[in-house]
Amino acid sequence: MDRRPSFSALDIIQKVIREHVQEGDLCIDATAGRGNDTAFLSELVGESGHVIAFDIQEDAVNSTKKLLEEKGLASRAEVLLESHSEMARFAQPGTVSCITFNFGWLPKGDHNIFTKKETSIPAIEAGLELLKEDGIMTLILYYGKETGFEEHDALLEFLPTIDSSKYTVVEMPFVNRSNCPPIPILILKGR
Repeated sequence: MDRRPSFSALDIIQKVIREHVQEGDLCIDATAGRGNDTAFLSELVGESGHVIAFDIQEDAVNSTKKLLEEKGLASRAEVLLESHSEMARFAQPGTVSCITFNFGWLPKGDHNIFTKKETSIPAIEAGLELLKEDGIMTLILYYGKETGFEEHDALLEFLPTIDSSKYTVVEMPFVNRSNCPPIPILILKGR
């Protein structure tokens, strides 16, 4: 059996989240998608924690709710048909341990609907204020194909402008993989 470690963007991000999120934490899945990150976070926060998930597509909200029900995690999360740019309406500043984003389109969904810089950048800005000290924000930037490079370019231009006296931003591009590989990015509140 092959036991080599996996180094996908998702594997890297989940390893960091797993080491950071604890029982009782409040977390946000800013792009619920099919619910995998919402379920992952719900398992980590345990019975005493809570996860808030956002998506603008009803298909994504329904998929996420169904997965949470199947895994017995529905009581740990609320799934909202809202833009991630509205997250500040649902949590207080300085209270969130982890916020996850997957930029791009809904897996097995309509590839003509995808995240856009006009809401993604305000969502990141809102999320930064919600993070507690030593909180983390994770981003996986999927790009190319139908989505093109508009959001990719805007986010990579925006990230270096985040206040370095309050946040540490780490970008981990796969430099030897072809075909627009996803880019994992970590933002830590603190230095």
